[in-house]
Amino acid sequence: MAAAASFDGESIDDNPLLQDFEFPPFDVLQPKHIRPGIRELLKKLEHDLIELELSVEPFLVEPLELSVEALWTKFVVPLEKIVNSLSLVWNIVIQLKLLKDSPELSSAIEEVQPEVVKFDLRLNQSKTNYNAFKAIRKSHDWETLSDARKRVVECQMKIAILNGVELENNKRVLLSKLNRLSQKFVENVTEDKKKFDEKLIIDKNHVVGFAPTFLELFAQRATFKGHENANAENGPWILTLEDYYYAENRSLREEMFCAYNTCASAGVWDNTKIIDDILKLRLEKAKLLNYKNYAEVSMLTKVATLEEAKELLEKLRSAYYNVAVQELEYIKRFCKECDAQEADDLKFWDLRYWINAVRDVSCTINEQHLLFSKPKVMDGCLTEGIGMKWNESMAAYLSLPTVLDGLFNLTKTLFGISIEQVDHLASVWHDDVKFYCVKDSSHNPIAYFYLDPYARPYGKTRGTWMTGIFGRNRVMSCDRLPIAFLVYNLTPPVERKPSLLSFKEVVTVFHEFGHSLQHMLTKQDESLVAGIQGIELDAAEFSSQFMEKWCYHKNIFKGIAKHYEIGKSLHEFSRTCRKKAFIIILQIRFAIVDLELHTNYVPGGSESIFDFYRRVSKGTHVVPLLPGDRSLCSCLHIFEGSYAAGYYGYKWSEVMSADAFSAFEEAGLNQEERTKKRREKITCHESSSPKLVK
Repeated sequence: MAAAASFDGESIDDNPLLQDFEFPPFDVLQPKHIRPGIRELLKKLEHDLIELELSVEPFLVEPLELSVEALWTKFVVPLEKIVNSLSLVWNIVIQLKLLKDSPELSSAIEEVQPEVVKFDLRLNQSKTNYNAFKAIRKSHDWETLSDARKRVVECQMKIAILNGVELENNKRVLLSKLNRLSQKFVENVTEDKKKFDEKLIIDKNHVVGFAPTFLELFAQRATFKGHENANAENGPWILTLEDYYYAENRSLREEMFCAYNTCASAGVWDNTKIIDDILKLRLEKAKLLNYKNYAEVSMLTKVATLEEAKELLEKLRSAYYNVAVQELEYIKRFCKECDAQEADDLKFWDLRYWINAVRDVSCTINEQHLLFSKPKVMDGCLTEGIGMKWNESMAAYLSLPTVLDGLFNLTKTLFGISIEQVDHLASVWHDDVKFYCVKDSSHNPIAYFYLDPYARPYGKTRGTWMTGIFGRNRVMSCDRLPIAFLVYNLTPPVERKPSLLSFKEVVTVFHEFGHSLQHMLTKQDESLVAGIQGIELDAAEFSSQFMEKWCYHKNIFKGIAKHYEIGKSLHEFSRTCRKKAFIIILQIRFAIVDLELHTNYVPGGSESIFDFYRRVSKGTHVVPLLPGDRSLCSCLHIFEGSYAAGYYGYKWSEVMSADAFSAFEEAGLNQEERTKKRREKITCHESSSPKLVK
């Protein structure tokens, strides 16, 4: 018997990616395992797919020789195993890159990623699989299927059509080009941002106003880059572009904002032409599929129609625009009261900073020791910083452990679950990471999740996200329960203080946990439509935005806002801490531009992408755009692909979540039976049917 293939002296059979693990083997997984592990898995799955196609093809005749139930067992069940086997392993690999990146890991993933994309396209373009789903759809037994199975069939048919299954082979090449361009777009943004990672701040005046937790993180970045004596108090420090609107120093704000606003718009990482190429190929794809534009194609996977989406955006724009103008006038008056030199000439790089300052002062807390005198400004810097003094005082009441306790208590009330920390059960990729078990009302485990809460100097991607590593699955359960990754970049603990959060960070904690709840609490056993799978994109933010709203609920806020040292609760909290109209208008702007780009823009035409952006967004310009605005070049949501012609979905989901939240408010959290009924109502959308492809 031949020995198993080996790599670096190890047998392929010992590769941790290929083991039958209950939890991802982060304690032993290394970059050297990626190439051989992924390639061996793809080899096996390709064999399984060919075997599946050969076994099913003889039965795809009319009338269908098998019952739908028999065909489901023979076809859909093994297909689920293929899909889930790949997604489980590849998700682990990608998350490891996002959370613990290294040159070796990036190199390995970059090498095998095209092979994964190729197999994924092969899977989605399988005519045999498509014909099998069509046969189920046309069968006389169709009406006997459950709603969930009908949804599986219709979703899979839609995925196949949108991946070109009905196109000739030479026309499918377009889809591969689109994937490569989207990957290149993301790569350019990532690489161009790295230039700023090398910018060292040595002047203390440039970091005035940043809370100590931020300064500690900035100093850690400098240490990582070789500045051994860097510390929070004396520096040096390294900031990222995303930190610009916390900077009290105006010149630093301007420098960082301009770099952020022009990211990936010039030089070797320029995305300008790539944007035109992506839009051109998307338009070609739409016409190949017999649609007028890509927006129509995108709406096939949405709840709303194109007309409904545009109508909603215009209603929101007209409602919020005048409010945003009034907010701007208030901000200007506030600046003058603070004797800020920019009061009469506010620029884009000033707005986010002063919006935060106004919000912080507006969020009045009825505690005498938190009342401040008017701040003073000298040379563009706050000598008595609003941001620093307010955020530190407010944050003392918003420690991460207390916020998590309040969040977990809320989910117990809403959904009848309990959450227990079980670090001993699973290995992790960093000491900061915690592991939790979710239990039902009978204390039976129903799901698990990893929590990676803090920002790290390097290796961990900025941002927040939730990813389902493994979902509820009748076919591949093997005693494996749903597993989620919950990732934040919160301010880490400093010295003896716990992680102290801003109110914005608290909202973010609730938001991402909402996504994880949808993944973990699903009762659906058909994995292809369970949890967050198969949900229309403009409904995908429903659960997260529903959970956000509890941050503004007086009793819930009181439960999470307790001083980390003395345990005293805050008693008053102003609802003016809600998201400002100016920020909402920015969201609406990109949603409008997104739909217009995929409806009316002519790639390669006489109007440049930037002139088009300026023209169609004119109705949202509370402050005139900068002449050199190039923000589209780093707009991942639109050009990475997932939210193309779907960015409006954030607002669509917000409307849905507001309706659901009002139902809970009406029921009252202390009335168990009524809350239970609302809980059942809020989860019913999981089995709603998608629109059929034309």
